[in-house]
Amino acid sequence: MNHSAKRSSLLQLAMIGGAIATTATISVFGPAWTRCVRAALQDSPKALVDQVWQLVNREYVDGSFNQQDWQATRQSLLSKDYASKDEAYIAIREALQKLGDPYTRFMDPRQYEALTNQTSGEVSGIGIRMEVNEQTKRLTVVEALENSPALRAGIKAGDEILAIDGKSTLKMKVDDASKLIRGQAGTPITLRLGRTGQNTFDLKLTRATIEVPTVSYSLKQESNRRVGYIRLREFSGHAADQMRRAIRDLSNQKVDAFVLDLRGNPGGLLQASIEIARMWMDNGAIVRTVDRQGSSEQTKANRTALTKLPLAILVDGNSASASEILTGALKDNKRAVVIGSQTFGKALVQSVHELSDGSGLAVTIAHYYTPLGTDINHKGITPDIKIELTEAQERQLATNPTLIGTQSDPQYARAIAALSNNSFAQSPVNQSSRPMSAGASDLQF
Repeated sequence: MNHSAKRSSLLQLAMIGGAIATTATISVFGPAWTRCVRAALQDSPKALVDQVWQLVNREYVDGSFNQQDWQATRQSLLSKDYASKDEAYIAIREALQKLGDPYTRFMDPRQYEALTNQTSGEVSGIGIRMEVNEQTKRLTVVEALENSPALRAGIKAGDEILAIDGKSTLKMKVDDASKLIRGQAGTPITLRLGRTGQNTFDLKLTRATIEVPTVSYSLKQESNRRVGYIRLREFSGHAADQMRRAIRDLSNQKVDAFVLDLRGNPGGLLQASIEIARMWMDNGAIVRTVDRQGSSEQTKANRTALTKLPLAILVDGNSASASEILTGALKDNKRAVVIGSQTFGKALVQSVHELSDGSGLAVTIAHYYTPLGTDINHKGITPDIKIELTEAQERQLATNPTLIGTQSDPQYARAIAALSNNSFAQSPVNQSSRPMSAGASDLQF
């Protein structure tokens, strides 16, 4: 959702998110400006307020500012004295709320840092996934990530984290533990671990920058067909590279077709969705954006597809934004058959900026349309083959994730059936399997 002072292509720097915009950012004022003024302005709440106003005034997609007198808003904001940054933050949020756009919003420094970490696809820590075990109520390792300090140190799934740098984790929440574990790369950390069959022991590690996996994949034998199943959880900064590796690896294993699972994917980087679309299609339009001046820009495939094998895409009500760009491109170009339930329906592009005190601002800068000109905002994409999960089925998959992407997963099973149909490559239009009762699904980010 970013763009530069040089007004580079929206499609090169813009970012898409679900309920929240997610990215490291390029400010319109430029990184040099930000560095120079940060020291001077960090203790000036009024200057921060005006910086936010200026960004919205320059970029916001709706030139009427939701029928608000934006100049009067500035006068009102600058007529006040702010005793603290927190007071300025409240005033900023109140002013942005008048725009009636949940995607144009202010983030305090902690929220902005979390956002940029998420979309960068990297984290500085030791590389573990954790949960509070429902039975033991203890903080437990789910997995150690590939190429991480945790994996190299021998941390295993099922290990209990009893203390972090001497601080007990008893009754500690996962988020609080994560804050203690994350830190600057190169710094030390000590975990006290409990492992079945062993005495508790301390393990010293050194934090590192770790690429967070957003793509998982596997080869599945479905009757006489070899199917490459790829699940993409988010369009992060490393998503395109990870997708490229997945497609190439599965292609080398001589798959006959692919299933791309975008269910629950809330979006992320626009450029990542464009790059991934180009891995699946040689020709055709991918997306068109329109800014507040009405300027239109279209991005197309560039004959760099990695495969032409049959493709099915799985979506649901939590597939949003960048997920919908990718789905819309492949659906409109009849490159894939789309299976599942109606997608979320977010067709807006945000620019994200780092502000003078380390806080951040997301501003909606454009509207996007699918290749056939469809506006999916508040509507979503209708799958070629609609199949809703019952609440019982959703519960079963949520409590036993190993069933996702198997014949026990009704939407995946329907995708396999579609791939077995030789005519599926010309995507069926508005086919519908026998509807099941729809389960509730809310956008997450």
